[in-house]
This record gives sequence, C-alpha cells and structure tokens, in this order.
Amino acid sequence: MAELGVAVVGYGLAGEVFHAPLIAAEPRMRVAAVVTSAPERAERARAAYPGVRVVNTTDELFADPDGIDLVVIATPNRTHARLATEALSAGLPVVVDKPFALTVDEALEVIAVAERADLALTVFQNRRWDSDFLTLRRLIEAGELGEVRRFESRFERWRPVSKGSWREVGEVADGAGILYDLGSHLVDQALTLFGPATEVYCELDSRRADVRAEDDAFIALTHDSGIRSHLWMSAVAPQLGPRMRVLGSERGYLTFGLDPQEDALRAGHRPGDGKPWGTVDPEHWGTVGTPDDTEPVPSEPGNYPAFYAEMAAALLDDAPVPVDPNDAVATLQVLEEARMSAAGE
Repeated sequence: MAELGVAVVGYGLAGEVFHAPLIAAEPRMRVAAVVTSAPERAERARAAYPGVRVVNTTDELFADPDGIDLVVIATPNRTHARLATEALSAGLPVVVDKPFALTVDEALEVIAVAERADLALTVFQNRRWDSDFLTLRRLIEAGELGEVRRFESRFERWRPVSKGSWREVGEVADGAGILYDLGSHLVDQALTLFGPATEVYCELDSRRADVRAEDDAFIALTHDSGIRSHLWMSAVAPQLGPRMRVLGSERGYLTFGLDPQEDALRAGHRPGDGKPWGTVDPEHWGTVGTPDDTEPVPSEPGNYPAFYAEMAAALLDDAPVPVDPNDAVATLQVLEEARMSAAGE
C-alpha cells in the first residue's frame, strides 16, 4: 500500500492535538516531519512519532522536501496564506487549517498558485464531520423536518478570564478573535447545508478587559434559498444554549453539547485505539419533534478521520479533495461582510 509522508507545520494545539493524530490514524499516511522551533514540542513530536524528522523552520523543510508528499499548515492564522503559497511553490500539495486565509483576496491568490502548479489544496473544516452536523444532514436529506426554515447554531464557552493565547489577546489584523476562530466553523456549516448567503448581519463585542479582538459574536444570514441561519459564538457565556436548534415546517431538531471527538483527542485518545470513535451516548442524543410529540434521535458517529482518508484518496486515487478551497473563500466572504456589518459599514 502506498504511504504518503506528511509534514505538519506548527505543533501547537492544531498540529499536535488535531492534525498529527488523525494523519497517523490514516493507513495510507504517516507523520514524516514536524516543523517547530520550540524544544519541548520537538521532544513531544519525537516521542509520539518515532523516526519523525523535526526541523526549526519551513525554509529547512522546503529546501529539502525529500519524502514529503503533503504539507499541513497548522500555524497562527496570519501565516496561513504565505506558508501555503511557499509549500505549493515547493511542489507540495497542501492542507490549510481554518481560516484558510485572512482575506478573500489572499485566499484567491493561494488557489491560483495551486491551480497553476496543478497541486491539491484543501482546508481543514473538520466540523463537517461532527456528530450533530452529520445527524442533521441525515435528517434533512430524509425529509424528517419538512422544509427547513431556520438554523440556529452555537459554539459557546465560559471563560471569564482569557488564557492569554494569541487567538484571544492578539490583534484582529493577525486573525485573532472568535469570529475567525469559531465563526469559520459555524459559517462553513451553514453554507454547506443551506447554500450561499445573500444578506449578512453581525454583532461583535470584546467583553474581557485583556482581549483586543472580539470574544462574543452573533451572525444572522439569509440564504439564497430563503432559509435563515442564526449563529452564536462566545467565550463569555455563563449559560450555554443549544448546540443546534433547527426549525422545519413539520418538526424541529434540538441538541445540546459538543461532539466528543475534540475532548477525546485532547485526552490522548486516538482513532482505532480499540474503542468506538466519535460515538455519542444515548443520553446525549438530540431530539426531533414538536411540543406534543418529541423523541430522541440516534446521533451519527463523528468522523474526523474521514478528512485525511479523503485527502489520501485525493492524492493517490485522483478523488476530490475533502473540502473545496472555494468553499473556504465563500466563508471568508461572509466573515468579511460580517465584520463590515458590525462596524456599520
């Protein structure tokens, strides 16, 4: 079986907790290289992936890409477009963590480079493989809700004191803030389910004293189909709302709590380690129905490993990439319009 050597650029939360374990779980991939200048992260990478090549900079990697078939960009947001372009220019296919870039123009430039080089390019929108998203998609496709009229979706946390990470205390110009962090997921899910947005309204607030970018946001979308999406993202929610509330002409879907895969990865669990992956216990299933007739609905298992399985197929079997980068451009367009709306422009 062909095996793809993958280089993970950046070994913070995204690289170490999300990408590397999922790459290692894919039979046709291996973690061949890690780029990090932090000695303690380098040691963790060597311990987790014996034989991995660890380098300090992308210049070192791209100057000698022998054995590398794919580059994963898991660095701070402001570097995504530049590093993706450098990797493509070195002749390497690329996965970029979300957000794809900081602006639509940046994203389009990266896509143009990939097209000229005839190289695969995709964006890690892993929340398309969340349990609740997969369950909702199944319900919609089966007509279980009737005609969907409103989609309400939330990623909310209670962090009255920030952790001090660049995502929280950095500048908007560097891609910090909750709009590009959680908003990239929420908007992508809404557009994937219900199509392009024709109207965008947004509220952005910075609630904590040490935070310069927004930590509390709301986006309202009107889709071309007429469906409305209301999307909340917050780090300062002392009471958490439903993860999803979806209202149809016949029934609604209501679910609380997050997909279990992130917590499993953070705890060191890995796909294929002997226990079912991504399953949701029955007591955490969502419900479908009306006020007079509501019943629990079994949750689809979450499936983050599918992303790298599809990426392997794209590189080895000429299949489509798991996420069309043009979808990420559409998401960035909405995020740009959201920021303008919040500024009253």
